Amino acid sequence: MKLSSKIPTATLLLLVLAAGCQTNKPAQSPPAFADAPKSPAPPPAPAPVAAPAQPAEEHARILPPSASAAPLPFQGEGWEALLDGKTLKGWKEGPFAGHGEIEIESGAVILNMGNPFTGINYTNEFPTMNYEIAFDAMRISGSDFFCGLTVPVDESFCSLIVGGWGGSLVGISSLNGMDASENETSKFMAFDQKRWYRIRLRMTEGRIEGWIDEQKIIDVNTSEKKIALRPGEIELSKPFGLACWQTTAAIRELKMRRVDKPADKPKKY
Repeated sequence: MKLSSKIPTATLLLLVLAAGCQTNKPAQSPPAFADAPKSPAPPPAPAPVAAPAQPAEEHARILPPSASAAPLPFQGEGWEALLDGKTLKGWKEGPFAGHGEIEIESGAVILNMGNPFTGINYTNEFPTMNYEIAFDAMRISGSDFFCGLTVPVDESFCSLIVGGWGGSLVGISSLNGMDASENETSKFMAFDQKRWYRIRLRMTEGRIEGWIDEQKIIDVNTSEKKIALRPGEIELSKPFGLACWQTTAAIRELKMRRVDKPADKPKKY
């Protein structure tokens, strides 16, 4: 028996409609997976390399290379150091208006230029008679006195001036109302810049003696003289102090000892 290949018309129509419905369904997105593996995070950027630390700028030196020369020995016995070379222990800044900065460098006290004075004052007890002072002093810059040493003399005071009045005057202020430029102690000496000078002053009953290096520059009988400070700001240095005038100066190896008589026999006049 032969089978017919023809499909009824109604059946064909239903098949066409079903195929059209399948074709018009919207496409579905693939399912999302919450636990899907993530791409690895990029490695962190390397930390910036810090620039090497720069050494702190060295403090500008004030003392010249020549200042490192060893100090001269102190002659005699009984010397007591009044400066430790590291601090101002036992001292204070002189109360001068317009004073410069005070520093410690290589064992020396630097008195930076003031307008006009810079100085230091001793804060401990100090004898009023029969003593000797010795120290090294240097004028670093400027052209006036680099040493104004004010000391007690019994119940009064006086100053030893070194390098004053334009840079060369030496003398005691004041005797009988006359300052270092006017009395019998006045001398004029040439002083090199940036050179240590050993200064020594000896105060005994009725006599003042003074030396610069090995040269005796002062030898005066004071028994009948009025001793007093020159009027002015230098009075702020008493009872015992060191000062400079419009000059940068350095002081080191400051020592004192007690004595009971002059160093030399009085000179004959």
